[in-house]
Amino acid sequence: MHIGTQGWNYDAWVGPFYPDGTRPSDFLTVYARAFDTVEVDSTFYASPAVTTVRSWADRTPKGFIFALKLPQEVTHEQRLRDVTGATEIFFERVRDLGEKLGPVLVQMGPDFQPGELPALVDFLGRVPKDLKVAIEFRHRGWITEGVLALLREHNIALALSDGRWIPRKLMINLAARPTADFAYIRWMGPNRDLVDYARVQVDRSYEIDLWSEAIGEMSKNVSQVYGYVANTFSGHSPATAREFQYRLGLTPVDPDLLGEQMSLF
Repeated sequence: MHIGTQGWNYDAWVGPFYPDGTRPSDFLTVYARAFDTVEVDSTFYASPAVTTVRSWADRTPKGFIFALKLPQEVTHEQRLRDVTGATEIFFERVRDLGEKLGPVLVQMGPDFQPGELPALVDFLGRVPKDLKVAIEFRHRGWITEGVLALLREHNIALALSDGRWIPRKLMINLAARPTADFAYIRWMGPNRDLVDYARVQVDRSYEIDLWSEAIGEMSKNVSQVYGYVANTFSGHSPATAREFQYRLGLTPVDPDLLGEQMSLF
């Protein structure tokens, strides 16, 4: 099980998570001492430069895993109908991560509706077989037996999101029916009202209990589980991610230990 957060580059985390005085250039290295995976949001806006990808790899230890969003040029602008080759360029760039490359998240917008099924079918047929790919739908109409079977045929994970688009109960029920040999979960929260990322502001114990139980069952049917917490879920995602680690039988890293290792810089 790989549990982490959505992103690492937050100044508000200095103090409550990153030791006081941590430089932004050191955020990723310090983050990787507490978690073994992260979801990268910046790739949603553009394919990363080769130098950026190699920098991420150099600043993290062996075994660390990056989950990367497919650029919005493909998902939102071209709506999976890639006529510019952006998908292939992205896949080529991120392969520089080597063993640190985890799942690629195809995050679709709520306006991507089931009437665009032909575009999805064509896209899935072009996904390289050597990559892990998860797709997130934000329109309830995509959750059908036919679409689930299509994803299963291509070993594409249905990203399970705890957010405002699709009911949590449905997402948790789908956890028992994985469409790939790995699972991908995103804890988003019901809204974007939380803007103070320095502290937990919403008690998510109930949701954590539900999902931890679901993950326990899910893990019987998949080889790996990747889960990422957004700041908007509870206010301060590192604390919630550590709570998930604890509930799932993993060993959270005490934030105080991060400070003790700062002398390495």
